[in-house]
Amino acid sequence: MTRPRPSIGPALAGAVDLSALKRPAASGEAAPAPGGPNVTEVTEANFEAEVLVRSGQVPVVVVLWSPRSDASAQLTETFAELASADGGKWSLAAVNVDTTPRIAQMFGIQAVPTVVALAGGQPIASFQGPQPPEQLRRWVDSLLEATAGKLSGSGEEAEQVDPALAQARAHLDQGNFDEALKAYEAILEAQPNHPEAKGAVRQIGFLQRATAQRPDAVEVADAAPDDIEAAFAAADVEILAQQVSAAFDRLIALIKRTAGDDRTKVRTRLIELFELFDPADPEVIAGRRNLANALY
Repeated sequence: MTRPRPSIGPALAGAVDLSALKRPAASGEAAPAPGGPNVTEVTEANFEAEVLVRSGQVPVVVVLWSPRSDASAQLTETFAELASADGGKWSLAAVNVDTTPRIAQMFGIQAVPTVVALAGGQPIASFQGPQPPEQLRRWVDSLLEATAGKLSGSGEEAEQVDPALAQARAHLDQGNFDEALKAYEAILEAQPNHPEAKGAVRQIGFLQRATAQRPDAVEVADAAPDDIEAAFAAADVEILAQQVSAAFDRLIALIKRTAGDDRTKVRTRLIELFELFDPADPEVIAGRRNLANALY
């Protein structure tokens, strides 16, 4: 099993480019997901509700599959059997990568099948390739154990969401990042240490900046390795593509070649990028270690 690529952070339960995901799907009838009623077919229209929001209640296992791959169809069917046996303890979602390429791109997949488990809007485990049923059973059991008591649950006992928080999340659902930012900032005025609001303010700011970067930012920066602004743009694009270590390494290399105010500027941006992730994330730990080596 491989660990998931670092997510942008738990407050990015709206940090996918929701405005893009809300666009109408391409015309044409897609192949239905294997697994029958125990699997939710995920589209750009229901991604937010069925994956991100749902994962705040119970773990969501997302299978990225293709009708061109018999192995991915079989894997989805096996997961559907497990989901049925577990009676709602977790949710199974299937993403057809052929008909929903933007969702597939968001997950940064390289092959099908790829499986990603989410809790609280954040990837917590993943693997690629087919697995035997007994291995899938153990994987799901470990997922349920890891999330036990940490999610609200799917029943009526789920706690009520603060209306201000619900409004902020709704703005994210609609891709209204400016309004979402205002809403989260208002929450912070009343509750300065609110964890979701603090993370969301930081991460929405990153998302607004990163999604505005030119699509060839990496190529531009590679052609001008000492251009600080180009390096910043490329690092943003790489993080959106879940190429996290590449983004960190790019800025650390630039720190080694700069001095004075320029070095401080690059170091500050790099630390801002570190803060988008869990401090315990291995890539963040490695990045901080490499930064220290570059500075001293």
